[in-house]
Amino acid sequence: MNDSQPWTIQRLLTWTADYFKGHDSESPRLDAEVLLSATLGCRRIDLYTRFDQVPAPPEIDRFRHLVKRRAAGEPVAYLVQQKEFFSLPFVVTADVLIPRPETELLVVETLDRVRKYFPNASVAIADVGTGSGNIAIALAKHLPNAKIIATEISPRALDVAEKNANALGVRANIEFVPGDLLQPVVEHGPFDFVVSNPPYIGRAERASLPSSVVNYEPEVALFSTDDGGTEIIERLASEALMALQPGGYLLFEISPIIAAKVREILSAQAGWTQVEIKKDLAGLERIAIVQKAKH
Repeated sequence: MNDSQPWTIQRLLTWTADYFKGHDSESPRLDAEVLLSATLGCRRIDLYTRFDQVPAPPEIDRFRHLVKRRAAGEPVAYLVQQKEFFSLPFVVTADVLIPRPETELLVVETLDRVRKYFPNASVAIADVGTGSGNIAIALAKHLPNAKIIATEISPRALDVAEKNANALGVRANIEFVPGDLLQPVVEHGPFDFVVSNPPYIGRAERASLPSSVVNYEPEVALFSTDDGGTEIIERLASEALMALQPGGYLLFEISPIIAAKVREILSAQAGWTQVEIKKDLAGLERIAIVQKAKH
């Protein structure tokens, strides 16, 4: 990035997108736009009305620093400390898993069931392993009368979730509780819904993951404690049986790789009925849904 031509916004975006193409970026142009808009303190759309503008040297220096870190593998969300989820802006740090579009399906499926089966009731929901708080907060935004409790084993992640709830105006709607899975909130139940994006990646899959995931995102939020990726899910399902009302629902995200095993686990646990796995927009099995027997 050193020559006599002025570094306009358009030129910075074009050069950076081309540069990222050679550094394993899945979305080189988007990455360039997000980093530059964050550097300049503007919206991405505003870049397109300022193509001929030349940022000040300190701004170009800051942008160059972010570009180098992104090229080294650091996720864009951590660089700008923000990620959109369910049309809401979430602060994310290296202490929390980066919210992903696939997880929005979990929120959609939960909202659908609340509105269908509990249209006039104030439902009780437990969000297990809340991370940035994205699932609990998205639900709170659409279910203002719901009683929501969010658990998290990482104190630093719980702090991020509480800050997000404050910033997005739903702190009074969610109780945040430190602890492992459902153990810290048993006395708060029974619940109508238990929702979770649990660690479901088996240790054996580690070598196949992108370095940006393995090297930067928190292990405790990614990996199950076994090679197959289902040990924590088995615990979650077992604890949810004790925490749910009869007829209540457990919904959680999974990897398509373990879908068959998850179906087997849920079918084998006495007390569950109507085991279902929903596919995401890519056609991959993504959200496991199971109902506790009513009798």
